[in-house]
Amino acid sequence: MIEAHTLDAWTSVADRSSPAFRYLNILGGFAAPLFLWLAGVSLVLAADSKSRATGDREAAHLQLIRRGLEIFVLAFLFRLQALLITPGSPLITLFRVDILNVMGPSIVAAGLIWGLVGSWVWLAVAYSVLTVAVAMITPILRSAPMIGMLPTLVQWYIRPAGEHTTFTLFPWAGFVFAGAAVGAMLAGARDSYSERRVNILIGAAGAGLIAIGFYTAALPSIYAASSFWTSSPTYFFIRAGLLMLILGALPFLSPLARALPLAFGWLERFGRGSLFIYWIHVELVYGYATWPLRHRLALWQTALAYIMFCALMYGALILRDRVLTSVRTRSSGGSPSM
Repeated sequence: MIEAHTLDAWTSVADRSSPAFRYLNILGGFAAPLFLWLAGVSLVLAADSKSRATGDREAAHLQLIRRGLEIFVLAFLFRLQALLITPGSPLITLFRVDILNVMGPSIVAAGLIWGLVGSWVWLAVAYSVLTVAVAMITPILRSAPMIGMLPTLVQWYIRPAGEHTTFTLFPWAGFVFAGAAVGAMLAGARDSYSERRVNILIGAAGAGLIAIGFYTAALPSIYAASSFWTSSPTYFFIRAGLLMLILGALPFLSPLARALPLAFGWLERFGRGSLFIYWIHVELVYGYATWPLRHRLALWQTALAYIMFCALMYGALILRDRVLTSVRTRSSGGSPSM
């Protein structure tokens, strides 16, 4: 996520035509699908955990919906923050559709489905069908005349509208549903043997999606208008398949990770604080704070600045956690530990 934004904001125009920039840009392009996909995986696992701990499935269902609504509200607060910190943009930018605008409604929809379907098998099927439907209908909606009859702000959620849309529900919501399907499969595994089998199945399905994606990309398109890198279902399934393949391989890499004298706690901390990092880093990368770097760095300089900026964000995360710990300690009547 940070790599994608620093690469886009700080790299000079001259270096943008290099092969290295193109490859790094493709790599950075996986940040948004991963962000949404992991949100789908985690929402199902969290709901399952709460439901089993409390025995109250309805409460877990409502918690999912509340979380989605909270993220949707945060999307507008995020735009308001950007408007206040970096003034000068028109007020209409408050309604720009960004990734949180997509994530919020998608989680609400996934939460509604979770509440309606009790079987983990059928829940995975339901999410998978919805994923395919969102991906396949995207090129049609992009060119459908009837979309033009909808209110303008609604149109922005369905198809791109210049600077008013960074993301749209189609196809990006599909990554949340794809992640939720994987989450349902993992939640249904109640022991280590079943979990291992599920991971193999997830990895195999991911490899199959990648193969299908590349095969269909070589065939004539079934759509009147479609772009491989934006609206095509083929690239969507390739990305979703790659995420599934990596997840399926992780349990088999665990022995190697334990054998290496490396600590991955910092990476876990980054993951748990991903929404916080997203919240603070975007404005720092694109706003006035780093404006002297805007499109002025050579690619190697961007890489160095990226590493330094990641360290800065990790420091901000540590500071946030310490402040929250101190506040909680004082609220409970204790004294913060040094």
